[in-house]
Amino acid sequence: MTFAWYGHLKYPDRPLLMVILLSWAIALFEYCLAVPANRIGHAVYATAELKVMQEVITLCVFAGFSVLYLGERFTINHMVGFALICAGAFFVFKAPIPT
Repeated sequence: MTFAWYGHLKYPDRPLLMVILLSWAIALFEYCLAVPANRIGHAVYATAELKVMQEVITLCVFAGFSVLYLGERFTINHMVGFALICAGAFFVFKAPIPT
């Protein structure tokens, strides 16, 4: 989804309609993979766990994509923010905290 949503930013001169149609074509292909994967994964993981995994994977892909494809900088603020999201993921997968 990263490429479908953000790949066009490298080419701001392209017609918007073309960008929208291409983005939807890429997204449709990715959805065709993601929907069955979620069904299979739900046999093992809770819905919240599936979503958290997806977000952490997406952030890792996005970080690489923004640096390597779009040529943007990855700053310490980004690292801290991503680390906090990963800390949240830890708590989603950790056994419940006793009350």
